[in-house]
Amino acid sequence: MPPILRTARLVLRPFERGDAADLLRVFADAEVVCYWSSGAWTDIAQAEAMIAEAQQAYLDGGLYRYAIALADTNRLIGICNLRGHFEQNRRCELGYALGRAHWGQGYAGEALEALLEHAFHVLDINRIEADIDPRNAASARLLEKLGFRQEGYMPERWIVHGEKADTAFYGLLRRYWDERAAAHSSAHATG
Repeated sequence: MPPILRTARLVLRPFERGDAADLLRVFADAEVVCYWSSGAWTDIAQAEAMIAEAQQAYLDGGLYRYAIALADTNRLIGICNLRGHFEQNRRCELGYALGRAHWGQGYAGEALEALLEHAFHVLDINRIEADIDPRNAASARLLEKLGFRQEGYMPERWIVHGEKADTAFYGLLRRYWDERAAAHSSAHATG
């Protein structure tokens, strides 16, 4: 089981069976899945399947999928994960989704900061990649705020909701992460 990660307002924890209704609420929202590779969910069985997949992956070690939960209620408000772990290259991919009611409050950045710190300094990952639709400006801003750099662009890479969709590739190296942390520490020490 992946360890529980805590921030000031959030708990990143393994999925629990009781998360299905909240998970469905996140992925049933067409605005949340606008740039996701599948359409809005319509059935609780879809949430239960994601939970079962995550729980199996905890045993197999191939996927670190976390529920993003509010610290004060333990209620799921989103997900984040590290998947496609290439052990020899110490590389993986980042994924995330947050319920619309919680957008614009800094929760996604707070959750991903904790996950990235864990990935680089506990799991010993060297490189984390993210693949987003370039029209998703909020996601691009979030990645760039976290230190990711856009490294490439592939037109019409996906068919999403029946339409051709481009991909913007982002990458974050451990050394970028550490340089960013050092710059933040220095700014706080002098400010």
